[in-house]
Amino acid sequence: MITVPAGSSLTMRCPDTQPIVLVSLAEVSAPFLAELPPIPVLSLDGPGVRRIGVLELVTASGVTWVEAELRNDQLTVIGDAPTDVVQRRAATRRPGNYPAIGTAEIETIDGRQRIPITGRVEDISTDGLLLRATTDDNLPALPYGIERILLHVTMPWGEMTATITTVDQRADLLRGTFEWIDPSGATELARFCLGR
Repeated sequence: MITVPAGSSLTMRCPDTQPIVLVSLAEVSAPFLAELPPIPVLSLDGPGVRRIGVLELVTASGVTWVEAELRNDQLTVIGDAPTDVVQRRAATRRPGNYPAIGTAEIETIDGRQRIPITGRVEDISTDGLLLRATTDDNLPALPYGIERILLHVTMPWGEMTATITTVDQRADLLRGTFEWIDPSGATELARFCLGR
């Protein structure tokens, strides 16, 4: 089964333009890549704009490259798509909904600032995580330009504390890699990601 998780960063390369980075807005899955339904994405294109290019497609089990069409915030796999993932992830991601609180470090005109954030971790691996930030009234909120986060995540085994370096940030979603994890949290996370 091929699954594209919500919040995945997808890169589309079209002729004569810069690569376009998109974020999937909903999880889609199918037995084979060619059978994937259209993927709803966050894009900056207006209605009616059509782009065709090579898509770096991030799935739950790895990354592959396919020809795709982007139109009306929908990505559709077209042409002769491969039927297998060609590059496996170094670490398995586990989806979930784990409450998180922390402090984000951002760079502003006035210098570095630290601000509190709350949210939930929507997927996690031993390499990093996807964080969706929220406010007290459950509205999306993520300040622009986050470089690093000190985060406390409530996991099934207890609280895990980690420092995350930002890889990609879109709207209320942030994908990051672990810079540091408390030693007991790192051990439990490895067990959790392996399903033990």
